[in-house]
Amino acid sequence: MRFFGTTWLARDGGYAARRAAVAAGSLTTAVAACFVLRFSYEGLEIAKVGPFVGLLLVVMFSVCSAIAFRRTWDGFVRRPADPAREESLRSVKAIGFMGALIAYFLRSLAEAPGEGLRRAEYTTALAQYERRRTARAGNPAARAAAKARTDARPRKPKRP
Repeated sequence: MRFFGTTWLARDGGYAARRAAVAAGSLTTAVAACFVLRFSYEGLEIAKVGPFVGLLLVVMFSVCSAIAFRRTWDGFVRRPADPAREESLRSVKAIGFMGALIAYFLRSLAEAPGEGLRRAEYTTALAQYERRRTARAGNPAARAAAKARTDARPRKPKRP
């Protein structure tokens, strides 16, 4: 939502152009990341570390990318139940940055990433505000004056 400001609310102010730019940017970054991973794999081949290390690298990035994709995708739908667990998975998400970028790209094709979650929270907060606002009635100063008229009990004088 950082690239959209409040344009996601009414989907105005260049919302469609921003969404297209975010989708293109995340896809471009994912492609660039593929090249970086390929160069690192070729560096391991040049170093002749053996097939086990190469396989281990591919498996590690695949698993971490899958975890990062799933966590990022779920983060667009609902808030994490355990923020401490999300914090502990930050390094896995950093290694699997490819999955997070792909999730961001796919989500930006449908909506601004995180828009559905924010929209649900916004409508809930708006409904709560309207309920609180309608529970109050009229001018608070008039209510205080009416209460003062009905509350005509004698009071103790203040001490000097």
